[in-house]
Amino acid sequence: QLQASGGGLVQPGGSLRLSCAASGFTFSSYDMSWVRQAPGKVTEWVSTAFVHGDTTYADSVKGRFTASRDNTKNTLYLEMNNLKPEDTAVYYCKKTSSTSRGQGTLVTVSS
Repeated sequence: QLQASGGGLVQPGGSLRLSCAASGFTFSSYDMSWVRQAPGKVTEWVSTAFVHGDTTYADSVKGRFTASRDNTKNTLYLEMNNLKPEDTAVYYCKKTSSTSRGQGTLVTVSS
């Protein structure tokens, strides 16, 4: 089970930190990803946090977003800075190797 949280309404240029609590599987053994879906658009990959600690990002968020994981807490994080209106979406976490995703959290960037 995957449960994202931490979303909300923020002004352009603001910051948010998302969390994703994982349960029911060995979190430390899986690469984990963040994806997002804006209204009326297809799902977009945002970032992957690999088992060995490396991270990778979509060009649209590179330099602004930072993914991390705490395997002792079975939690994935996404630190989002300098948010833009185009970042508005429902954010989900998922096992990178799986098509299913947990419950998302809505991020709205608007003045």
